[in-house]
Amino acid sequence: MLHKREIGTAKSASAYMDTKPHYELLDGLRGVAALIVIVYHIHECFPVEYYPMGHGHLAVDFFFMLSGFVIGYAYDDRWKKMSIGGFFKRRIIRLHPMVIMGTIIGAVTFYIQGGTQWDGTQITLSAVMIAMLCGMLMIPAFPGASYEVRGNSEMFPLNGPQWSLFFEYMANIIYALLLRRLSTRALTAFTVASGAALTAFVVTDPPAYGNMGVGWSVIDYNFIGGVLRMMFPFSVGLLMSRNFKPVNIKGAFWICTALIAAALMVPNLSIDDNTLYNRLYELAVVACVYPIVVYLAASGRATDKGTSSVCRFLGDISFPLYIVHYPTMYLFYHYIGFPETFRTPSETWPIMLLLFFGNIALAYICLKLYDEPVRKWLTDKFK
Repeated sequence: MLHKREIGTAKSASAYMDTKPHYELLDGLRGVAALIVIVYHIHECFPVEYYPMGHGHLAVDFFFMLSGFVIGYAYDDRWKKMSIGGFFKRRIIRLHPMVIMGTIIGAVTFYIQGGTQWDGTQITLSAVMIAMLCGMLMIPAFPGASYEVRGNSEMFPLNGPQWSLFFEYMANIIYALLLRRLSTRALTAFTVASGAALTAFVVTDPPAYGNMGVGWSVIDYNFIGGVLRMMFPFSVGLLMSRNFKPVNIKGAFWICTALIAAALMVPNLSIDDNTLYNRLYELAVVACVYPIVVYLAASGRATDKGTSSVCRFLGDISFPLYIVHYPTMYLFYHYIGFPETFRTPSETWPIMLLLFFGNIALAYICLKLYDEPVRKWLTDKFK
């Protein structure tokens, strides 16, 4: 997804990538989207009227589009010098160390929470160990399985947002085996077809969620919804990377940050029991707003040290922040009495602030003390 600094990440990229300019504003926006996810998840346990980011779950779709753009830019013209195995090796080294860390943190917080499902059922140590192993290996949990330890049908019950990494891995496989081989015209047709399929899914809303927040489970059409949520924005980003012609724009990072925040802060647009307008709005954000944001950010440059530093920091912590924050949310949900809220945001705002800034600190610690050293070691060992 998304959360990758494909070029210029010190020694983790091959030498030929260093010759390409680096889109630091895209890195910064990835971090902005990760922060929006944190805000959204902090409020996810409250009634929808408390959500400051009514469509914060769409940050994942932005990650997918960024991923398609950056991967296309970094790899499309390199396949004569790079094998499929080499591509997968780079992607695994870039992503998987933090997947493992997020799963471990999830297992630890599960036991701090009490080692029980949401209904109070005590979970055995063996089930948690299986869940942890499956999480590390990116094997989804199926409802009713012994290792589906939280009992709410999450693909990855120790670290819920890992579902999007599952689809990110799928996108990488599809890219390496198929999409990179397509001509621009064929890729355009594929993108249009995937957009039509996503539109049909959103309009009919088979899971009856009333929004595009699908993909986190294998029930209620979530799997097919997750595939469509990944495939359309990823292919849009890939197509944009092939046809990209920058324009001259100043202040692109702050303009794009404002656009993303404004789009995702719009309240739920459902009217009574009719969610069609809400679903169509979310589709419009993904299909119309996000391509504009990616285009403007890829065109712009950080013209001052302050913006450059912000983008660098946000880009560095974006993936660690996304992949390690949710286990602490489980603790918060347990504390407030989820799924029946016994404490309100006005009663818990100090803890909410602690969650926000504490997860940023946790992500930075994981980045510097674990992720970067491990990736460097793996790169040196398997280069």
